[in-house]
Amino acid sequence: MNAHMFDIQLNSFIRRVEQANEFKALIKSSGAQLNRKGRSRHWRLAGNWSQFEFIIHHAQLRDEPSWQWVIAQLSEYKPKPNMADLVAIVRHNPTITLQQLITETDCTLVEARKAFDIVAWE
Repeated sequence: MNAHMFDIQLNSFIRRVEQANEFKALIKSSGAQLNRKGRSRHWRLAGNWSQFEFIIHHAQLRDEPSWQWVIAQLSEYKPKPNMADLVAIVRHNPTITLQQLITETDCTLVEARKAFDIVAWE
């Protein structure tokens, strides 16, 4: 699930982010690659979800308001769990509620109900 590589365009990265060198160091420490697109002011971030998760977590700890737009861009690439993952979560934690499953996995209500039905009818 984490093997997919993503390529995200960050327009005007340096102009929009305060303490850009610190943020670039955070990205580098995650293993993701941040490159400038030619000679333009636009940048491109390449990485997989686990690297994005690392960046999101550490950027949120830093609590820099100008970094929030990058966090929002990276969060859009969070992989959706498949039905087998949802069923495994419900089996592993039988006391989990429907709402907790939806909150933890960002699945839809229909997907969560289907996972509960599969576990209940097996």
